[in-house]
Amino acid sequence: MAVLNNREVQEMTEKEKGKKLKELRKELIKQNVASEDKIKPKEIKKAIARLMTSLNNTETRQEAKSAKSSGRS
Repeated sequence: MAVLNNREVQEMTEKEKGKKLKELRKELIKQNVASEDKIKPKEIKKAIARLMTSLNNTETRQEAKSAKSSGRS
């Protein structure tokens, strides 16, 4: 079972994504220290990657939009 799926990420605001990213990073550290279950850290890493990808895509779209409005291609 996924910690966070793509639909949930898409529905989040930028603030929520940042907050969730911090929470997941803390959880990953706790899981690595406990080192009981190897599946959970893998799921957490995937959720972190989803959030970071979504945040990067948003930044890229904003940069493209500002470049387009300023006349650059």
